Amino acid sequence: MEAILDKYTVEVPQTDLKFFKSLIKKMGWAVQKQKKGLAEQSLAEINAGKVFKAADVNDLFDQLEK
Repeated sequence: MEAILDKYTVEVPQTDLKFFKSLIKKMGWAVQKQKKGLAEQSLAEINAGKVFKAADVNDLFDQLEK
C-alpha cells in the first residue's frame, strides 16, 4: 500500500534547522529548499545596494562593458 503524500511549507528558524533536518532524516521524509522567485531576488539585490542608476545611455553602456 502506497502512502499518500502531501506537501507543506514550513518556516524554520536557522537555529533549529539542524534539529529539523535530523528529524526529517529519521522519519524518512524528503526536504526541498524552495528557490527564491525572480522578484524576491531582485528586491534582495536592491536592498543590498547592488543596483546602478545610469545618468544616460552612454553611462549605461560604459557600465555594461566593465
